This record gives sequence, C-alpha cells and structure tokens, in this order.
Amino acid sequence: MPRATASHILVSTEAQALDLKQQIADGASFEDLAKEHSSCPSGKGGGSLGEFGQGQMVPEFDAVIFSDLPIGQVSDPVKTQFGYHLIEVQKRLD
Repeated sequence: MPRATASHILVSTEAQALDLKQQIADGASFEDLAKEHSSCPSGKGGGSLGEFGQGQMVPEFDAVIFSDLPIGQVSDPVKTQFGYHLIEVQKRLD
C-alpha cells in the first residue's frame, strides 16, 4: 500500500487558505504559518501529519496526497468537511 509523509494547514475559508498560500510563495515558513493559523491539532507541530497509508485520510485529502503534486510544493486549497487545507507532501513510498 502506498504511504506518504505530509503536512497541512487547516483553515475555515478558501480566502484564508489562498492568502496563506501566497504568504508561503512569498517566503513565509509553512511550519510557522501552520503553528499560527491551523485549526488542526497538528498545527502545534508545524502541521506535520507524520507518515500514513493511502486510504487513511478523507478522500479529498487522500486524492491530493497520492496525486502528481510535486514533493515540497504546496497544494491549492482542498475542501473537506473539516475546512480548507493547504497540503505539502514531503515523501511518498510505494
């Protein structure tokens, strides 16, 4: 089963997610923004979700993690029942 290591920032609006993505593009630290803005408990650790297998996350999230999103690139906002996520994949393992 494919596995991945990823981080995310969870916010309540797409506008906030887009603003944070722009801040990252302008040089802000993903980890610092996660600590400051993410509503997920993982935010305290810079957004890290650790390693997990395909199918362990909600489908919309899983689809991005195991897509062709380049390693280290921040995704566009991904909407789930929890809110809007910015996702950064650190590693994929087959």
